[in-house]
Amino acid sequence: MSGNVFNLSRRRDEGPADPLPPHHKAMISTKTYGHEMGFSCAFRQWRAESHCHFIHGYALAFKFVFAANELDHCGWVVDFGGLKDFKSLLEATFDHKTLVAADDPNIDLFRQMHASGLIDMVEVPATGCEAFARMIFDALSVWLGDAGFAPRVWLVSVEVSEHGANSAICQG
Repeated sequence: MSGNVFNLSRRRDEGPADPLPPHHKAMISTKTYGHEMGFSCAFRQWRAESHCHFIHGYALAFKFVFAANELDHCGWVVDFGGLKDFKSLLEATFDHKTLVAADDPNIDLFRQMHASGLIDMVEVPATGCEAFARMIFDALSVWLGDAGFAPRVWLVSVEVSEHGANSAICQG
């Protein structure tokens, strides 16, 4: 047996000096709300020349990547239970909603359908996984500060998936 056995119980201060300063040792934590969570929404990409210009829907999935140089008093990057308020914002935006781009040429028709109770419309700057990832990244970055997580915690990326084959990632 080799004399060089890795000891998982060895503390950092018991070994040789760490060659990298602490700011190079960010801890990463992820939170995923999968397709099974029921964020079922409909949208269209009105500019598309493909079938994507039709209204279609997905049970979207979201993956958030957080980082921190220091863990909190519990040893966590993020207390996942503390994300419930942000999950509520996701539900209010994506759960059984029809998302319509503010510049959609048929927005007045969508507004009429909303007023008639045919759809539960959410007007957004743009539609599609890329647009949703950016929109969520911006909102979650602000929310982390408001909720007291930032500046210790920062958002690395947001991934929005239509299904297993299509997703988009917004990175900070």
